This record gives sequence, structure tokens and C-alpha cells, in this order.
Amino acid sequence: MAEQKTALSERPSERVAGEVASWPGVETGPHRFGGIECRLGRRQLGHLHGDAIADLPLPRALRDELIAAGRARVHRWRPDSGWVRVDIQTDEGVEEAIASMRHVYRRSVR
Repeated sequence: MAEQKTALSERPSERVAGEVASWPGVETGPHRFGGIECRLGRRQLGHLHGDAIADLPLPRALRDELIAAGRARVHRWRPDSGWVRVDIQTDEGVEEAIASMRHVYRRSVR
């Protein structure tokens, strides 16, 4: 009997990329620094570094809110921008990454 793959058995990067890729117009592919990039046309919704981190470009106010709440960290290479890092090793991190990319997506399709 074949084993069924469930969301719980998927790796964090597969869960995030799979959900985001299901949205109309979104494409996923290799990111220039490794990992997986999620794009809507020319706009990057974010990218994943393996099963560890999601880097996300957010409006500055949302970025500040997520960092203050401990739901994201300052981006390592762009600390003074809207970019954040979300740890995706937990279910909560996966959901945060998806929700943040959804926010960027909705702003992009207006």
C-alpha cells in the first residue's frame, strides 16, 4: 500500500512554496542565492532558504509589528528595510511565512 503524503509530513519549504504557488499568477523557482523564490510577475513575494528561513519583503509598519511581537527577525543583510526573516522550522513559522506572503500578494494584485 502506497504511503499518502500529508501536509504534516511535508518539509517546511514544501508547505510554504506549495501553498503560495497555488495562488493565481504565482510562480516558484530557484532563488539567485539558493533556495526557492516565489514571484507574482516581477514582484518577489519572498524566498526560502531550505527548511530554515523565509525572507520576506513587507511594508515597514508590518515589518516593525512582526519584529516587536517576536514573529519575525530583522533581515541579516537589509536591516534598515522592510525585509524580515521568519524561522519556518515550526508550524507557527510556516503559517507566519504564508500569511506574510499572502499580505504581499494581496497588495500586489490590487
